[in-house]
Amino acid sequence: MSKSGVKLGRIVLGEGVPKIAVPITGRNEKDILTQAKAAVSARPNLIEWRIDFFDEVTNKEKLHDVAKLLKDDLNDIPLLTTFRTHSEGGQMELNDEAYFEICQNVIDFKQTDAIDVELFYDESSIKKIVDDARLSGIVTIMSNHEFTKTPDKDVIINRLSTMGDIGADIAKMAVMPQSSTDVLTLLEATHEANKKLTLPIITMSMGDLGKISRISGELLGSCVTFATVGEASAPGQIPISRLKNDLADLHLNE
Repeated sequence: MSKSGVKLGRIVLGEGVPKIAVPITGRNEKDILTQAKAAVSARPNLIEWRIDFFDEVTNKEKLHDVAKLLKDDLNDIPLLTTFRTHSEGGQMELNDEAYFEICQNVIDFKQTDAIDVELFYDESSIKKIVDDARLSGIVTIMSNHEFTKTPDKDVIINRLSTMGDIGADIAKMAVMPQSSTDVLTLLEATHEANKKLTLPIITMSMGDLGKISRISGELLGSCVTFATVGEASAPGQIPISRLKNDLADLHLNE
């Protein structure tokens, strides 16, 4: 089964060494732009703006203004814009209508290269976001996060597969391990899903136990790994300077 990469700005996800993303988690315009400057200086492959941290995310005009300023400051580094819902580890609790309104605003602004859309919503609403994003030239990363457990291997693979069936460009799954066996479950699921699916995938086992999953992507098939420049957005993220070295040491030279 052939697998093709997904172009995101100047990078291609799903080819070669996993691309490094770093989060921006500022709560106001000043902090967001300050974090952006530090992130750009660290030269990641991708920057994720976690807009659920932004205090004025529900203010459409303010969100647009900051989105434009941020995109301008990132130069040629691609931007992923993510509203992580409270039930999946995010900062803010919104009803479904408000969540999709924010996603639609992000697409309409056209100030991002990719948007995160969570799997467990009404399928027709998700498909509309995916279709609108594609029409605007925006990549969709569909995601699911389990912050308390690691599902069975087949569940992980099925969720990633479902994301592809719905129309996602990239499928993402993050889980929380309670044991080393859980970490192995995630790694095995990643390997099998990567062989089975045609779209690129992103997976991770969170926390200290799962750190190995953040550096093994080239071998097993996860195309993006998340690092820190300052504040982490999820448990277990590794500082970017160390992660770059880890990925270089583990690079497959064949």
